[in-house]
This record gives sequence, structure tokens and C-alpha cells, in this order.
Amino acid sequence: MTRTLLAAFAGLMVAGMPAFVGAPVHGAPDGRPERAALRTATDVGAPFQGAQSRVQVGAPFQGARSRVQVGYCTPLKNLEAAKAVGFDYVELGTTEIAALSDADFDAAAREVGRIGLPTPVSNLFLPATLKVTGPDIDRDQQLAYVTKAFGRLQRLGVGTVVFGSGGARRVPDGFSRDEAFRQLVDFGKRIGPLARQHDITVAVEPLRREETNIVNSAGEGLALVEAVADPGFQLMIDFYHLASEHEDPGIIVRARPHLRHLHIANPQGRVFPRALDEFAYEPFFAALRQIGYDRRISVEASTSDLQADAPRAIALLRRAL
Repeated sequence: MTRTLLAAFAGLMVAGMPAFVGAPVHGAPDGRPERAALRTATDVGAPFQGAQSRVQVGAPFQGARSRVQVGYCTPLKNLEAAKAVGFDYVELGTTEIAALSDADFDAAAREVGRIGLPTPVSNLFLPATLKVTGPDIDRDQQLAYVTKAFGRLQRLGVGTVVFGSGGARRVPDGFSRDEAFRQLVDFGKRIGPLARQHDITVAVEPLRREETNIVNSAGEGLALVEAVADPGFQLMIDFYHLASEHEDPGIIVRARPHLRHLHIANPQGRVFPRALDEFAYEPFFAALRQIGYDRRISVEASTSDLQADAPRAIALLRRAL
């Protein structure tokens, strides 16, 4: 990583959050803080830390049009809007889908089919009340929820389920972190085969420390995936969290065999990415180009003007990857 790129991170502060258009509020079912209350005075822009990156940062934006699909994390109500601005797919909220009555889910499935925009990914996997670490976990309750959710998601064509769920996996004060990690491994081993039965891959999402207190880096996420050792339980990386935790994007190269999905936002305000020079994205993009990443990347960010910001974000990501 060049000094110039590293310097681009230094001293950046998260700006105020603009009005949010359609994306789920993490403080509700998934247990993350509400987007409007996200960090406003904490440095997100410090350089990625760790060993010297193996990423070769060369000339960006080379070659033909990207094979990567660009999607948008948003609720069911915004499918039409997401299609109108040009997204390839929408990433829905699992908790929203799971909470619907049978009749409402049937209606939602018909609406998804009518609109015709693919829904191959979901996030917001577990409600915050469904604990997967700590002394009060209920394995039967976990399995019942996951079974219902996977059945509905499969019907919608979802093949990748992002497992962030910071509230559900937060380790209670005083509880052993080693035991909590073993509980996460056990959870992964139990849901991995069930996911595969529904043609689904669960992709664990490392989250910044403000949103949970376990699996905060992509390196820790990779360790969890390797401990679970099930093809139905893999890894995703969110650029916002990677930058927030100052993690070297070279982890992408090491995680290549397990990397199944990506999220992105401009860490300065967690808004739509709109230009390469607004933040030091290039080491991240360079790592993805180095491994030949050709899957999906979802914009998980706020905007006050979806019609203006979405085309710019889509064009940036298609060009960069």
C-alpha cells in the first residue's frame, strides 16, 4: 500500500448522516445501532493496519465491463425503486421475511415475482432476541427460526444469507469469550447442513466493535469459517467495517477460498460511494481484482437522493471491479 493511499485515510471523521432511503434500520431486528446514531466523532479513516499488504495496487479500472453484480440492501417496499435506478438485484432483510404472516409472505413472494428484480441475497439474519452466545441460548428456538427463514428465503431465490446480527451474537458481560466462540462454531456447524439443504450459503459478516464484541475483523471471521468447516458456512466482507477496524485489505487475498459476498459504503458518513477519490477505496478494489472476484457487491448505505446517488455508485463499482 503506498504512502499516498495510506495518508488518504488519516484524520477522516464520519460526517453527519443524511436521511436514510429504504435500507433497514440495524437497531431494530438485527440488534445493530440505528443508522442515524452511527459513529459521528470516531476516526474511521485511519490507515488499514496489520502486516504489509500483499495487494498490488496498480492502474485501476482496466479491462472490459465487470462481471460483478451490484445490488442494494433495502426492504421489500423499495423493490420498484431499486429496479428503476438500475441495481442488478436487491438484498432483503431475513428478519423482515421471517416475521411476515403466511398470507403476507405469499403476497410478498408474488410481488417479488411481478417486479422481476432478483433477490439472491439477504442480510439481517437473526433478531437480537435470538441469542447465539451466552448462558441463555436456546438451540431448539434457533433451529426453528432458521428452518422457517431458510424455507421462505429459498422460495424467493435467495442463495446467500449474510450473518451479521450483532445483537444476537454479542457476548454478555462476564461470559467467556472462548466459550462464546465455541457457541458460534456450534451454531455454524448446525445451520451449515440445513443451509445446504435449501441451496443457501450463510456468509458471516465481521462487524466493527461499535456493533458487536465478537468477530470484528475479517481475520476473525475467517477463523470462524475455518473452525466451522462446512461449505454452507462461509465469509463476506463489508468495506465499511474493514475500514472502521483499520484492517489491511490484503486479508481478501488470504480469504479468497471462502469469500462469498461483499458490502460497501463510503465510511465518511456511511453513505453511497460515488467517486474513487472521495475515500481510499483502491487497496480494497485492487485486492478484489487480484483474486478475480466475480460475485456480488451490495451497497449498504444511506442516501438522501437515491435517483442521483445509485447510478453513480453502480457505475463506480462496475468500473472498479
